[in-house]
Amino acid sequence: MSAFLTATGAVAIAEIGDKTQLLSFILAARFRKPLPIILGILVATLANHALAGAAGAWVMSMAGPGVLRWILGVLFLAMAAWTLVPDKFDEADMPKATRFGIFGTTVIAFFIAEMGDKTQIATAAMAATEASLLAIVAGSTLGMMLANVPAVFIGDRLLHKVPMGMVRSIAAALFALFGVLILLGAGSKLGF
Repeated sequence: MSAFLTATGAVAIAEIGDKTQLLSFILAARFRKPLPIILGILVATLANHALAGAAGAWVMSMAGPGVLRWILGVLFLAMAAWTLVPDKFDEADMPKATRFGIFGTTVIAFFIAEMGDKTQIATAAMAATEASLLAIVAGSTLGMMLANVPAVFIGDRLLHKVPMGMVRSIAAALFALFGVLILLGAGSKLGF
């Protein structure tokens, strides 16, 4: 259960202000049909994070605990720095809802936008530290949904009221803390 909750919290925080959350705002403003957008986000996230989790589990099986600790510690520190950089999303790059419909467009756009994103990397890193791949993928997917469903319903209004700089700073501090704890070896006592 702690792996599930850790993944949920880490990904929900990392997703705030992320390009996929901005994509959620844009999809909601463009199509104004929340249900197919939310279902598309869910399907794309499940597929994307399952792949990321599988990659993380594979890395765990290939690397020894010492090497893995260094890789994960550095990855978390890199994610801390990356979190401080605001994401931008170019609306012109988003595919139009044509033959794929709103659901299909959302799945494709969200899956592609999430590739190599910090939440996908966080999912892979957490899967490399946990035995329960299912808990990590379910938790990271829930975290994505917690951050993106309100974006679909509230849209632009939320974007202007939440102090994104402060949220990014808190998320970066948490990632940095996890990275330092992992590098110092204290992470094993916390389940990392």
